[in-house]
Amino acid sequence: MSLIPNMTDDTTQAAKAQAMIIPVTPFQQNCTLLWCTDTNIGTVIDPGGDVLEILNAVRKAKVDVKHIWLTHGHVDHVGGAAQLRDELKVPITGPHLADKFLLDHVVESGGRFGISGLRNVTPDQWLSEGDTVSVGNLNFSIYHCPGHSPGSVVFFNDAMRFAIMGDVLFNGSIGRTDLPGGDHETLLASIRDKVLPLGDDVGFICGHGPGSNIGHERRTNPFLNGMA
Repeated sequence: MSLIPNMTDDTTQAAKAQAMIIPVTPFQQNCTLLWCTDTNIGTVIDPGGDVLEILNAVRKAKVDVKHIWLTHGHVDHVGGAAQLRDELKVPITGPHLADKFLLDHVVESGGRFGISGLRNVTPDQWLSEGDTVSVGNLNFSIYHCPGHSPGSVVFFNDAMRFAIMGDVLFNGSIGRTDLPGGDHETLLASIRDKVLPLGDDVGFICGHGPGSNIGHERRTNPFLNGMA
């Protein structure tokens, strides 16, 4: 587990956020515990598995978790969502409805990787382009960014200039597109038309590996060559 420093700009917003990354499953997926420090209300983002580790992190942080958010439907991001919902008694929000076919087959997907004990997931709320979700005093806009999966979404807080990217864009790479529903050109279009316009100063947590900021990726990410 690693603690990310306060993400705040005191000149633009009083509310502050803090985040803890809990790497889960053999895929080392970045399950993220994100909370508003003003209210101590939090959300767990992409609980792919290892639910006991996630619960221990929540208890250690002493955060009042009110939501589970999903960026997309791949098993390494959602495998523990149903169990965690039962444990915390909170709703699951996201991803976009286009990933329903993935959430309906979590058990089957886990079996292909030798992972047992998973459950299929039915969110309490699907997300669409332009929706807004909140955790405490922090508001996040939803951007539907298909390509890695048809229903991938990005969560963006403009005041903090911060995003939860899922597997859309990585530090030095982009999401794979060889899985069912993936499409390379669609993913590049999502990054070009929706992610890059957020601004070079926007920092992000991604689904695997270290985070980054959009400006760094625009300048150095080989998959973004030629994008304005």
